[in-house]
Parts: sequence; structure tokens; C-alpha cells
Amino acid sequence: QVQLVESGGGLVQAGGSLRLSCDASGTIFSVNTMSWYRQPPGKQRELVAAITHDGGTNYADSVKGRFTISRDSAKNAVYLQMNSLKPEDTAVYYCNLHVLQPVLKVFNDYWGRGTQVTVSS
Repeated sequence: QVQLVESGGGLVQAGGSLRLSCDASGTIFSVNTMSWYRQPPGKQRELVAAITHDGGTNYADSVKGRFTISRDSAKNAVYLQMNSLKPEDTAVYYCNLHVLQPVLKVFNDYWGRGTQVTVSS
């Protein structure tokens, strides 16, 4: 069974930085995308950034130029460097693994439990 564990959240002042980490364990097939989502209070979960197994990245417009996603495939880990944080970045941040099962040719999604990021003004 795949498990994802996030860390690195916390309380920071506007303009500050945080680095989130997500460690994945279990059997993880090579064709996959690792992503960060967030859910602000009272709102729906939204994609923040994603990185494919071959390094392609995608960002939400609201974080472009401020956040950087990276991964260490050997460690099955993904990171999110967040700079110039704003109060509107306050949310629970979730790690997601979207992975292709090579035999069944279907995709499975796995989620972490989330880590709280709070940005004070």
C-alpha cells in the first residue's frame, strides 16, 4: 500500500518562506505525477503545482514565480519551496501521487493527510 506523509507546514509572516516535503512509501511505479494541492478554509481543493516522472512541471497562475516544485525520484519524495508567501496562501496543503499501474493500465491516486500552512498579514 502506498502512503504519503507531508511535513514542513507552519505559521509564517507574509513575505516569508516555507518548504514542504512529501515522502512516499510502498510500491510506486515509475510512470507517475506528484503534485501539491491546497484547500483554503471554506473552499474547494485546488491544484498548486505538479511534476511528472520526467520532470515536467505545471503551476497554478496564483503561485507562478513564487513557488517551485521539485522531486527526488530515488527517494520517492516531492518538495514545494514557497517564497513571498501571502495570507491568501493559507490552506491545508496535500500531497498527491497519480501513478500508472503497468499491468492493468489504469491510474491510481493516493493522498497524504495534509499539512497546515498559515500566513499572517
